[in-house]
Amino acid sequence: MKNYKLLNNAFGWLSFLIAAITYTMTIEPTASFWDCGEFISTSYKLLVGHPPGAPVFMILGRFFSLFAPEPGSVAFMINLMSALSSAFTILFLFWTITHLGKKIFMDEKSEEWRSWAVVGAGFVGALAYTFSDTFWFSAVEGEVYAMSSLFTAMVFWAILKWEDVADEPYSNRWLILIAYLMGLSIGVHLLNLLAIPAIVLVYYFKKFEVNRNGLLAALGISAVILLGILYGIIPYTVKAASWFELLFVNNFGMPFNTGVAVYIILLIGGLIIGIWYTHKHKHVIVNTIILGVTVILIGYSSFAMIVIRSYAQPTMDQNSPEDVFSLMGYLNREQYGDRPLFYGEYYNSEIDFKASQAKEGDPIRIKKDGEYKTVDHKPEYVFKDQTLTLFPRMYSRDPRHIDQYKSWAGKSKGKSVRVMDEETGENKTITMPTFADNLAFFFNYQINHMYVRYFMWNFVGRQNDIQGNGEVTKGNWISGIPFIDNARLGDQSKLPDTYKNNKARNKYYFLPFLLGLMGLLFQYQAGRKGKEGFWIVMLLFFLTGLAIVLYLNQTPLQPRERDYAYAGSFYAFAIWIGLGVLAIVDLLNKYIPGKAAAISATLVTLFCVPVLMASQNWDDHNRSNRNVARDLAFNYLDTCDENAVIFTNGDNDTFPLWYAQEVEGYRLDVRVCNLSYLQTDWYIDQMKRKAYDSDPLPFSLEHDQYVTGTRDVAHIVELIKDRVDLKEAINFLASDNPKTKQIPGYQGTHEFLPAKRFKVPVDSLKMIQTGVVSTDDADLIVPQINIDINKSRVLKNEIMILDLLSNNDWNRPIYFAVTVGRDNYASLEDYFQLEGFAYKVVPIRTNNADGQIGRVDTEKMYDKFKNKFRWGGFDNPDVYLDENHQRMAMNIRNNMSRLASALLDEGKTDKAVDVLDMALTKLPVSKVPHNYFSIFLAEGYYKADKRAKAEEILKQFGEQTMQEMKFYSALSPAKRNTVGSDSNNSILLYAEIVKMATQYNSEKLREELNQQLTDLPMGTLPDNILSIYLAEGLYLKGEKQVADQLIESMYKTADQIIGYYNQMPAAQKKGFDYQYRQGLMWMMEIQRILDKFDRDDLSAKLNGDANSQEIKFLNN
Repeated sequence: MKNYKLLNNAFGWLSFLIAAITYTMTIEPTASFWDCGEFISTSYKLLVGHPPGAPVFMILGRFFSLFAPEPGSVAFMINLMSALSSAFTILFLFWTITHLGKKIFMDEKSEEWRSWAVVGAGFVGALAYTFSDTFWFSAVEGEVYAMSSLFTAMVFWAILKWEDVADEPYSNRWLILIAYLMGLSIGVHLLNLLAIPAIVLVYYFKKFEVNRNGLLAALGISAVILLGILYGIIPYTVKAASWFELLFVNNFGMPFNTGVAVYIILLIGGLIIGIWYTHKHKHVIVNTIILGVTVILIGYSSFAMIVIRSYAQPTMDQNSPEDVFSLMGYLNREQYGDRPLFYGEYYNSEIDFKASQAKEGDPIRIKKDGEYKTVDHKPEYVFKDQTLTLFPRMYSRDPRHIDQYKSWAGKSKGKSVRVMDEETGENKTITMPTFADNLAFFFNYQINHMYVRYFMWNFVGRQNDIQGNGEVTKGNWISGIPFIDNARLGDQSKLPDTYKNNKARNKYYFLPFLLGLMGLLFQYQAGRKGKEGFWIVMLLFFLTGLAIVLYLNQTPLQPRERDYAYAGSFYAFAIWIGLGVLAIVDLLNKYIPGKAAAISATLVTLFCVPVLMASQNWDDHNRSNRNVARDLAFNYLDTCDENAVIFTNGDNDTFPLWYAQEVEGYRLDVRVCNLSYLQTDWYIDQMKRKAYDSDPLPFSLEHDQYVTGTRDVAHIVELIKDRVDLKEAINFLASDNPKTKQIPGYQGTHEFLPAKRFKVPVDSLKMIQTGVVSTDDADLIVPQINIDINKSRVLKNEIMILDLLSNNDWNRPIYFAVTVGRDNYASLEDYFQLEGFAYKVVPIRTNNADGQIGRVDTEKMYDKFKNKFRWGGFDNPDVYLDENHQRMAMNIRNNMSRLASALLDEGKTDKAVDVLDMALTKLPVSKVPHNYFSIFLAEGYYKADKRAKAEEILKQFGEQTMQEMKFYSALSPAKRNTVGSDSNNSILLYAEIVKMATQYNSEKLREELNQQLTDLPMGTLPDNILSIYLAEGLYLKGEKQVADQLIESMYKTADQIIGYYNQMPAAQKKGFDYQYRQGLMWMMEIQRILDKFDRDDLSAKLNGDANSQEIKFLNN
């Protein structure tokens, strides 16, 4: 016992050192995808990031960035901050485990070996969490979750330290420290607040005699404290300031911010007086409470930096929270919308429009004429009572979400509800989900898929890093035990290599889970102290896990995996993993001496859990030498001409670009404009300001004309049939003349564009002089750009794109990132020119075909791929690429195949082959498996007369796809249903591979591919071209009878399709053209196969039975 303190400190710091070395060795050297680029940028320059902000993270990040020798190292230093935060989390976890272990395994008279056992437990538990999947992921990137975990670990450890000295004088200082850390943690992430109930339980168990009523009271008090901070201090500290501000400015006519200043003075004064008064009169409890609230507010005051920096109008100023009213919206995350929790609507609940119109939401205020004026109210929908439910889980009205609700809830007839139709006044019946459907979605998706699956990743094993949506092949948990995994996910021995070789395929064989389960049971059974500790850890485990599931109420189709949100829950389970070591020691001590039991249990569990986890997880958590996100950002920017505007849309094509500009100072002349944000007035304001070397965007609309609630939507009303000059149309939309708001046949006022067809004039000479179009393409320049908007309305971001286009006068090049979806093109895609990672808008019309968009500028694009673009580690065999990187690689592969094709069309064969070779060396198949775009690489090689390389690609891709089809065909029907889309995709891809081999007369390869089809179980393939290829494979293998039957079946199918087409009215045939051409192609392919294998008798029989004249014509 005498050496326990030394051992506890030494092994605690050893745990820290191991974690720190691990995370530093595997850290990402630059910005990662998702929010990291934004967080690193906001930290480096103290910019204003997305709501609700993380000012404490930013301040500490800024401090770490000061030690960067040059801007390119800033990201590494901020990532290092996460690594060290995580390592300190491990240190506090170690001490937490040993504290709890000591309570149930040691006393003052304990033998020395018990000290070693407790320290061993802490060591194993801490290292298990060190190498766990979720925590390791967050530890090596510049995001808030590593630091958030540190605050949770610190406050939980601090209450245990208080427990040790609770009866000593000044012990309450630990409680004040906890309150201060809580306040600071608000400036990182709110997750830390979820530790409050567990902290209250520690206090209760220490200070009071335990009974049921007392326990319930403690839990109630903990809920009051948690909710008081979350829904009281955080929002109402600012809301109260807004009341003062409104009073002093609007009522008393004082300058802006006067009310806030008065409020702050009164608040500080009130707290000081409260502390002084309670101290003087020895009201210890009240004094402690006031001190606690004060230090929470001191920590929370970090958000003042957000307001100060926003007032300075930095280049990144999301939501512009520069006054108390905009700060409230910022802190409340209002831009992300709201969701029902305890009572609310289903996805098809009927809106009560009359009640909704009568109900005003919170006012939207702006500064104008020396006061705060209300310009609108936030919409609040009221739903009809009979369509509401308790505990609503299926609430999103997004059509994609509705489909997923039904899929996850399973087959259901729903329930019929009678409501009144407000338009007709008559009753109607709607079919709504039942409460059972609601609970089925809750358990199947929100609990199982979005929590249990993540928990199992960390302590049982992970299938791969591919984000799934219920498929048996993507993102599930596995154990490494065949009979368990095969029963759930299909025969794992038959997995395709692309899945089998995924680096994130990690197997722990249930060992961490079982050790944690042993620790959980051991703690619960270890007397009164053990039970108390069990309920404390269990409360932490629940509140940082399942309680978050309840609160978030997540919709399906999340854009990324969300396991990072539950790291606190996995932290709690790691405590039980540590205590599991003591359970084994206790068991072994019945048979062998205590010292031997302690040493053997520690060593065995150390190798069976942390070492196993480290060995499995290292390759997919090692991000060293990976610069993909940064280099792709450089490539996006380098695609653009000087002084360009590039439109982006998502996190991963925006945040890395912000990082490149804000931190590394790269291509500051380019203006990055995110289309999601362009729907907001504050972002448009920022685009109208100069940023570094980029001039303001030439929007014509003034702030009052696009402020929130104004021109959010413009209807398209074809009052004018001719083409309208786009600038005149925008001026019409911007007009405040009442006549421009009246739509014939409709009551009220409406914002609208008076035509569907617009034009933007083009000065051909200027296009050449300014380099918008090269001299070689001068004859392709059109006199005007024609824009046809074939929808009923446009949103604010599209309005602003059209405004920019009409006023730019071709002075600044305009680009759309290739990752922007087609619905955000503002009907400009006919004038796109691919120049690398973005499409440039040029006055050259291109007829888009084959699913591809725009023409290709081969000269620019070849030079950039050859000499300028960077690869970030795509071609480095030691760099790990996760699903996000591989998805990006697919876009690059597509662009390179398009470039090669365009070069071949221009007769530049050598350059085309160079590009194709580059596509295979820079994006090697070993790192980026073949996908659909690989077929076009093969076609490029064929056209360049490099048949061997083309056939090698098709052969490799065919083998890869065949593996997938074999695996899918071996699944049970229920499991196969989960991969229906992927299975169909594999079939279609294989057909395209065979078609390509056929088209370019690779007869031997075609025969090999078709013979492989015979390895599939009969009935696997649908009635399509692949079944015809299968027949050829059967002929080649001598299975003539089966092949004849298949040919005959497919022939009849094609005959029916063509016959059906011929009987259709002429007006309907256009919609069936594709099927008709497919039928004809099948017939031609069947006849080719019959001729090849001398099946004249079968050919004659089929021709005689055919109903369609086309077939008889083709066959003759």
